[in-house]
Amino acid sequence: MRAVVLRSHGGPDVLTIEEVDDPIPGREELLVDVEHTAINRADVLQRMGMYPDPRGRALEIPGLEYSGVVAAIGDEVTGWAVGDRVMGIEAGGCYASRVVTHSRQALPVPDTVASNDAAAIPEVFLTAWDALVVQGGLTSGRWALVHAGASGVGTAAIQIATAIGARIVVTCSAGKMDACRDLGADVVLERSPADWLGELQAAVPGGVDVVLDVIGGDEVDRNLKAVRMDGTIIQVGLMGGGSADVNVGLILSKRITWIGTTLRARPLERKLALSQRFIDEVLPLFDSGRLRPVIDSRYTFDRIADAHGHIEANANVGKVLVDL
Repeated sequence: MRAVVLRSHGGPDVLTIEEVDDPIPGREELLVDVEHTAINRADVLQRMGMYPDPRGRALEIPGLEYSGVVAAIGDEVTGWAVGDRVMGIEAGGCYASRVVTHSRQALPVPDTVASNDAAAIPEVFLTAWDALVVQGGLTSGRWALVHAGASGVGTAAIQIATAIGARIVVTCSAGKMDACRDLGADVVLERSPADWLGELQAAVPGGVDVVLDVIGGDEVDRNLKAVRMDGTIIQVGLMGGGSADVNVGLILSKRITWIGTTLRARPLERKLALSQRFIDEVLPLFDSGRLRPVIDSRYTFDRIADAHGHIEANANVGKVLVDL
């Protein structure tokens, strides 16, 4: 099969495609013919040597999500058949024409979603839903704050909040504000250099209930000031840096819950449970039209380095897909 194999780390030029052996599915696994994958910030960090695959495989094949069709099934697999449309997340290995995944981590592609759009769903909708709803406790009538509102996770978060009847504030760059409004964000704020915190406090005087932050850095202290009493901050990423000066006293005085989380390194059992719950609670919202994948652009597999460059330039609104 064809796959991107990282023989070194650095710029997009290290993304070289090689012929490697096909993976072999275990008794509870699916072998998937990958038709599409997507670029995530984690992939960029892995390429730079800053976010290694926790599985420690001999061949370092990046890529966290895929869509395609089932090519083979293990002896103990139920509920799947060869030829079924499938999508999902993995800790790595999705920049390849074939990938192996646990049958209960795989997600069926909703009937209303085209096969070439499905790779825009798994990573960002799972991340946003898990952070806002499962861990953050967001419910109807409550307020969320999401940074990088035009990113893949951000565009998913806006739709999820709207679908469950919550209200949402997002921050983003000035050129992406209209896109966030069009998706249904209630309040859209320019993240930098504008004073988004002051504008948020004017728009939502009591503060927000849940913060989903992929930025970190200087935003951390503002998050503590933006969240209401007994609120929750979910730290999903650190695009702005992993160190910050914060008023720790706010955590105590406001009884803030601050959770750090990633999907990639979780134990398999927890990933399986999350995927099964996602199938029951979230996938029906695609068939009802309340959720949809947001796609910025598409690249061929041979141009995957260009796709990485597009993400690094922060030029995208929604997902950047790669067609195999």
